[in-house]
This record gives sequence, structure tokens and C-alpha cells, in this order.
Amino acid sequence: MEVRLSAYKSAHYSFGFDDVALVPGSVTVDPRDVTLNLTIGPHRLELPILASAMDSAVDPRMAIALGKAGGLGVLNLQGLNTRYDDPSDALRRIAQADPGSSARVIQETYAPPVRDELVAKRIQEIKEAGVIVAGSVTPAFGATLGRKAVEYGLDILVIQSTVTAIEHQSTYAPGLDVEELCSSVAVPVIAGNCVSYDVAMSLLRAGVAGLLVGIGPGAACTTRAVVGIGAGQISATAECAAAREDYFQESGRETVMITDGGMSKGGDLMKAFAAGADGVMLGSPFTRTTESPGQGFHWGMATGDGALPRGTRVETTLLGPLERLLFGPAEERTDGVLNLVGALRNGMGLLGCHTIADLQQARMVIAPSFGSEGKALQKAQRVGMGV
Repeated sequence: MEVRLSAYKSAHYSFGFDDVALVPGSVTVDPRDVTLNLTIGPHRLELPILASAMDSAVDPRMAIALGKAGGLGVLNLQGLNTRYDDPSDALRRIAQADPGSSARVIQETYAPPVRDELVAKRIQEIKEAGVIVAGSVTPAFGATLGRKAVEYGLDILVIQSTVTAIEHQSTYAPGLDVEELCSSVAVPVIAGNCVSYDVAMSLLRAGVAGLLVGIGPGAACTTRAVVGIGAGQISATAECAAAREDYFQESGRETVMITDGGMSKGGDLMKAFAAGADGVMLGSPFTRTTESPGQGFHWGMATGDGALPRGTRVETTLLGPLERLLFGPAEERTDGVLNLVGALRNGMGLLGCHTIADLQQARMVIAPSFGSEGKALQKAQRVGMGV
């Protein structure tokens, strides 16, 4: 819906997770009959859940553990694991830094250069465990480090930046030719991040196998405050999913839409899929597991920028092993942050959905009071939905 701000300017409503609700129909499904798989190029995942390429969330150990659980961990190929032989001291310095100096400590810790031999070593560490290997680089390194990573055995290449577009205009340096990269590497390329139909369509036409959707909703991201850019994740997902559908009608080629960021509870995942996502990428929830490298802290990829950081370090608090995050039991946690797969299965069952494709057709309503209606006691006592 367009709103006129003046005779010369208009704006559209952009909805986030807290603005909408899902409405069940006349059929329910046994949660045990629900299918949750996600296919990216030739690779099939049992779970449509990815861990984001942040050093606090994914290292080889986490990538292996999540891969064996059925999901996919994306390693930051320009992160601490490819700058240090043993990144444990660097991670400890970041985790132990006081809040006032954490950004400076992160910037100092990321100062050493990325080493090609470590990129190769980390890829092989994950590959030897028998799971799919995914790694992320920024567009500036897509044609160099990205290609090398594929040669080293990478299965899925992710090109990721705060904002990704098909064309980069500069009088100083050439941009990444996304179409040329996609056509010249023998692995699926996922690109992001974007929030609009036009950008999504242009990237799909360039040959990407999937898109990351979302600008600024992550727990450690400050992009929305620093540069004022972003869109609500529900609206962004729906727009990009529309591009995916139109592109399929145009080309017959299947691609995937992955909502990236802003989700911490089972209900958030449900809404992302209902808005059109094929998969979801999470960061901070994985940092709350004992397998995570962040030691109870989380920071964004852009936090290390010494000139204009667009991320910060946040404390996330450890909740238990990865198994519990994904499959439970939730036990005393009644707010939806544990047993995410169980929440998906039960939510889909309640909506009568056998598959993610069915969930994408679920009825959605605008519900501004969805999170507060009738919840005064929970909020006052800081339990359940009031946490």
C-alpha cells in the first residue's frame, strides 16, 4: 500500500515479524508427516536452516555439527579461521573485552591478512567430516578468493555484503561480474543481501542459485541506525519470493530464497516461510549453543570495519547444545527459542501443511497487537512471551 508523504514523495508499508500472524484453515497434519528439506543446486538438506557466516556462530566444528544434524553452516572465508592457525585466543580477546572497547578489539583482531592456505585447510576440515561445505566472501573477493575456495573443494559459494546489486558503479575499482562468476564456477552461488523484487530478479537472471534476503534485522547489525537502510523482513521476503516465482515462470529454473536475520523463535521461522522463504539463515540463535565459537557473544561481519562499523558485539547467553536448539527439549524455556525444528513441525501441522511449499501458501494477516494481546501478565512477570 502506497502512502503519500508529499506531492513529491511516497512510501510503502514494510512489515516485520511482529506485524503479522498466521491463520489456520480447516485441515491439520500430524507433525511427524511434515517434510522440511531444502535443495540448493545438487545439494539436499534435511533441514531448511543455515547458520550465518559470522565468526561468533560458525567455525569448522559448528559447520560439521550442523551439517550432520541436517542443516548447513556457512563459514566466513575472510574471518578469524582463515587469519589465524588457532583463532581461540582471538575469540577469547573479543569475548572478554569490556563493552566500551569491544569494537576496537574486534578491529584489531581482524587486522592480520586472510591466508589462502588456511582457507584450503578449513574447507578440507569440514569436507573430511562428510558434510556439505559452504563458505562466504564479500563481492570484492568473489572473483579471487571465491574462485580459489571452489578449487579447494567448496560445495556452495556465498557472495555476501550489506547490500548486493547486479551492478557496481565506480571510477576507482571494477565490481564483481555476478553473471560471469556464476557461469564459470562449477558450484551453486548464493548472493545477498537484497530486499526488493527488482534486485532479486536481476540477480536470479544473472544465474545465482539462491538469494539471501534481509538488510539490517540481525541481532548484532547496526546498518539501520548507521545508514538508515533496510526493510521489514516479511515484506522483503514476500517481494523477493515473488521474483523467484516470476523467474521460474520465465526460465523454468528453480532457485531458493533464504530469509537472513531477525529470527530467534520458532514463530519467526514459521512467518518467514509463510512469507515465501525456502530456507532461513540464523546467526544469534547458534551463538547460544555450547558448540558455537563466540563464547556467549555475537558480532556482525561489518563490526571490524575501522572507518564505519555497521555492527556491534552483543551478549547472547549460552542455552545448551546445538541438539537442544534444533530438536529440544525446551524444558523450562517457554518463549520459543529452543526446539526450533519441533516448532516448525508443530506449526506446519496446525496449519495443515505437509511441506515448506504448502506453508508458503498459508494465510497471513496484519496483526499489530499479535505479540501483546492478552499477554499483560507474561510481560509484567517477564515469562513466556514477556521475556
